[in-house]
Amino acid sequence: MTSETTRDACLRSFLALLAERPFARIALGDVAERCGVSLAEMRASYASSQDLLAAFFRSTDRHVLSEGGPDAEDFAGEGPKERLFEVLMRRLDALEPHKEAVRSLRRSARRDPLLALHLLRLSETSQRWMVASAGLDCTGLAGSIRAKGLAVLFARVLDVWLEDEDPGLARTMATLDQELERGAKLLGMLDDVAYLAIPWRKRRASAATGQDRPAGEAAPAACEPAA
Repeated sequence: MTSETTRDACLRSFLALLAERPFARIALGDVAERCGVSLAEMRASYASSQDLLAAFFRSTDRHVLSEGGPDAEDFAGEGPKERLFEVLMRRLDALEPHKEAVRSLRRSARRDPLLALHLLRLSETSQRWMVASAGLDCTGLAGSIRAKGLAVLFARVLDVWLEDEDPGLARTMATLDQELERGAKLLGMLDDVAYLAIPWRKRRASAATGQDRPAGEAAPAACEPAA
């Protein structure tokens, strides 16, 4: 295997194991055995289980960012809240194939404060990228506050998403909209928290006609908070 292929294979194996058992019960040897590489090969890519978690977050970040930033055609004419709504929904789309792994990781984090703190730090870093993707200022103290606030906000939305069995994710989208409405002023994302528009209008219209999401939005985080 090439180094990059080994990294990807180890991450996939780690997520598969995480869907089956708690984080604390996943040893590095288990991951290496599942993906069919030696510990020496795996060590060239990952130093620890925490490294695998960080790779999960980075992989999710890259997937969301690859779908376009503030200059994307989908964002034309949209306000800050609407852009951020779409970016965070893209993040949930990216997490969909790993839903059971996310569920397991959140359960583990609730029993392990150190793991929860580590995941919070990873989530803050990821949310700073999400802020940038939505075309909002992610620099300095303001950017840090937004990232921290969004990490907590996204964790609350994840709780609803994990239990939302509707293919159109109506409950999840309504919760995200409400959370952004409440948090917008606090996070300094909007000068005015007046209602902008129904941010899920395109997605809801698609769900109502029974159409699937575009392939790019159904692709493959992390968590307390998660990816």
